[in-house]
Amino acid sequence: MTSALPRRTLLVGLAATPLVLAGCSAGPSAAEELLAAHGLPAGSAREVIDALEALPLDERPAELLASVGTDVLTLSDAAGREATLELPAEELYVSVAPFVSGTHECFLHSLTTCLGELAEEELAVRVEDASGTLLIDEERTTAPNGFLGLWLPRDEELTFTLTGDPGEATTTLRTDAEAPTCVTTMQLGA
Repeated sequence: MTSALPRRTLLVGLAATPLVLAGCSAGPSAAEELLAAHGLPAGSAREVIDALEALPLDERPAELLASVGTDVLTLSDAAGREATLELPAEELYVSVAPFVSGTHECFLHSLTTCLGELAEEELAVRVEDASGTLLIDEERTTAPNGFLGLWLPRDEELTFTLTGDPGEATTTLRTDAEAPTCVTTMQLGA
């Protein structure tokens, strides 16, 4: 009879374990905590990228690094916190910094440190796929950091043209797993 009590206690304890574990997993994710520490709202990788890209330069968190890869957005800060958010399976984010006279080398776009020459510049944007189908044909304005962010279909080779007061430039954009997410080679009016 004395062995029944410990056995019952053990069974009750095991039955409660999933509830305790479920309660632990309901807390904020590492990405949510990291973003909150820098005064930014949580969201999907797409929402975080779009929000950071739109921020005025003086409002961008100086101690947050946000790097856009082909599959994930990697977040880290000076306090040693790190997190990743998966990019959409069907889209790749490519950020383009058109320029007239000055540029920098870049392969993976940093949402908090990369700066382009033409901030808040209105440009005509045209993107066509290999069959000539027009994916984008509209006026857009570069972000405060001088970059123009594009969500593009994955695994494509696209013709990308920018036209504005400084001139025009055309390049080929790849959106495969080896593609750059930062393009700084489009010189307008060259």
